[in-house]
Amino acid sequence: MGREFLEIFEQWADSYDDTVVGHDLEYKEVFSHYEQILDAVAARSIGHVVEFGVGTGNLTQKLLAVGLRVTGIEPSPSMRKIAEQKLAGNAVILDGDFLHFPEVKKIDTFVSSYAFHHLTDNEKAEAVAHYGKLLSKDGRIVFADTMYESEEDHYNAIVKAKNEGFHNLAKDLETEYYTTIPFLKSILEKNSFSATFTRINDFVWLMEGVKQ
Repeated sequence: MGREFLEIFEQWADSYDDTVVGHDLEYKEVFSHYEQILDAVAARSIGHVVEFGVGTGNLTQKLLAVGLRVTGIEPSPSMRKIAEQKLAGNAVILDGDFLHFPEVKKIDTFVSSYAFHHLTDNEKAEAVAHYGKLLSKDGRIVFADTMYESEEDHYNAIVKAKNEGFHNLAKDLETEYYTTIPFLKSILEKNSFSATFTRINDFVWLMEGVKQ
């Protein structure tokens, strides 16, 4: 359910914001156009937003800036502490994850950035099915994450990272649960969502599902 990676984020909390602005060469391309990615998620969100994996609150700030109400879900205590300081009480941040979170009423949009890959494919399918039951017509799922057009593309990305000497990145791509666009499209459509995918950089795509 993604919590097996919790210790990584406990350790990463203090340096996360430095990583996303390109200070870590291995992850520079992963976070390329980072602000544009967050802006794109915010622009496609409506109403009351539930954000999974708040982290240090960067996407949350974008959502608040366009006038949306945000309930954040974050399993890492260290990340929550930083986000709460940064957001100064303008959003509610709760303990939870993609599959287990406190009851939240009248949700219009589920969002996430750089986090859905912490779930296995079976868990991703379970999550999307659950969100489909909580959203009304025109409700949305807007996730930005690393994903691939095929399993071959995923394999090639691992090989490329190793060839470039980016061994931490290669390990992440091998051990975390990155998936394919055809799989994500299938689980969205199975749960009565339209599905669109927009590429932002060499790693990250924007996935948008709208409840039909």
